[in-house]
Amino acid sequence: MRQTGRQSRRPERRATPSTAELARIHDRTLAEAAARELAQPPYPDPGSPGLLEPRPEIGDSWARLRRLGLDPDAGAATVHLGPAEIEQRRRTSGLDAVLPVLRDTLLQPVGQSPLLLAIADADGHVLWQEGERALRRSADRIGFLTGARWIEESVGTNGIAVALRAQRPMHVHSAEHYLRSHHSWTCVAAPVHDPGTGRLVGAINLSGPARNVRPYLLQLTATAARLAETELRAHRLEALHQLRTLAAPMLARVAGPALVVDSAGWIAAAAGLPPPGRLRVPVGGWGTAAVHWVPGLGECALEPLADGWLVRPVRPPGADGSGTVTAEQAEQAEGARLRLDLRRQDRPELTVRGTAGSWSHPLSPRHAELLLLLATGREGSTAAQLAEALFGDPGRTVTVRAELSRLRRYLGGLLAHRPYRIAESVLVTVDGPDDPYDLLPASSAPAVRRLRTGLATGTVRLPGTVPVPPPRGPAGAPTGPQPPASSAASWASVGPQARSTSAETSA
Repeated sequence: MRQTGRQSRRPERRATPSTAELARIHDRTLAEAAARELAQPPYPDPGSPGLLEPRPEIGDSWARLRRLGLDPDAGAATVHLGPAEIEQRRRTSGLDAVLPVLRDTLLQPVGQSPLLLAIADADGHVLWQEGERALRRSADRIGFLTGARWIEESVGTNGIAVALRAQRPMHVHSAEHYLRSHHSWTCVAAPVHDPGTGRLVGAINLSGPARNVRPYLLQLTATAARLAETELRAHRLEALHQLRTLAAPMLARVAGPALVVDSAGWIAAAAGLPPPGRLRVPVGGWGTAAVHWVPGLGECALEPLADGWLVRPVRPPGADGSGTVTAEQAEQAEGARLRLDLRRQDRPELTVRGTAGSWSHPLSPRHAELLLLLATGREGSTAAQLAEALFGDPGRTVTVRAELSRLRRYLGGLLAHRPYRIAESVLVTVDGPDDPYDLLPASSAPAVRRLRTGLATGTVRLPGTVPVPPPRGPAGAPTGPQPPASSAASWASVGPQARSTSAETSA
């Protein structure tokens, strides 16, 4: 017990900078950045012994805003929604169903403490704001009101924007805000995900005067976000139960195997085959076509049913789950095109087109990381190498194998093993964001961080991207080597170990 007590004391908490120190860090960091741009000597700050630095996530946000040219004294014009659009976004976010429990959780326990509760959607629009009237008037003066879009590009570093970007609970205190007009505030925020789809739906934020900061607020907000997700899960289970009740007599009359799924692909009822748990629904839905290729089931006839679908396999699925590749899976992989779209920070998406059919669906953060590493390392990797690339720990092979097993359920023959790799016949394209540092910004995987750096310095490019012409000398010859398409040569700089020097992206 004494050992546990010693470990629970966090030295970094005792060394947390004061409000005045944070202000000096803010001024010095921005002045040094301006001096570098003007090729001037670094800005000195004699009042800051030891030259404290901003936290990494705060420093990264400031650097990004400097690149965008945001003025820390003025900010930028913010987008404000009208009443009709606010109501429409409240309904579509699904967060209106959890507002009562959030009020009780976040506003009641703090009593008379001056705090504002704000709930934003996934795009950063503040949909609800509640709290002490005097504090709300103060927030209005900095534009923090219902309908405002609270994103970094407009209002600088803030709790809502940083939490949505990092997709984890975040705390922004006093001069950690990029805009000086926000230095008298502290805010904590936590993201909320739809448990049915994994999609980011919004963020919960508590804000108040910086002088009244309380260390428990971050834990309270994170707990409230998990409670909101529990409420959303309960609502989905209730809807799934209603769909199951409606589907039971219909399945009794259907000849052959069939499934009834909700709009997110979760199984409500099944007849004639073991339910797979969840079907992968395309990002835009299945549309109006009568027959679709469904990962894990093959070609299926689809009929709309209430808030879901009746799914009937045209041919029984041939995958046996043993890791072997069936004839149908081999047909799926032959000449297939796999596109990994990472342009949207909050919604990575996978699209597959081939002779067996076409489909697309959003990816979980872990699956997006794994597919990015497999796409940039076409020669393949062992479970230990992928564990080191993802976690910095080659011993975490159990987690890696479990995630790859889930991937194989719908990728089938596209994913080979021994070593793990994307099949050689598959043409791979990765669409990355304009800013390399926006590539899976929530990922802390060592290989992904190295890949961001390689993309930013031009030493690496993603598979399928058009190479940037190198600078040419007086005779018209290139002055340096082309950055390779991210395969073997680029994996040597981002993966767990050096590999061969092939630069092919597909066979």
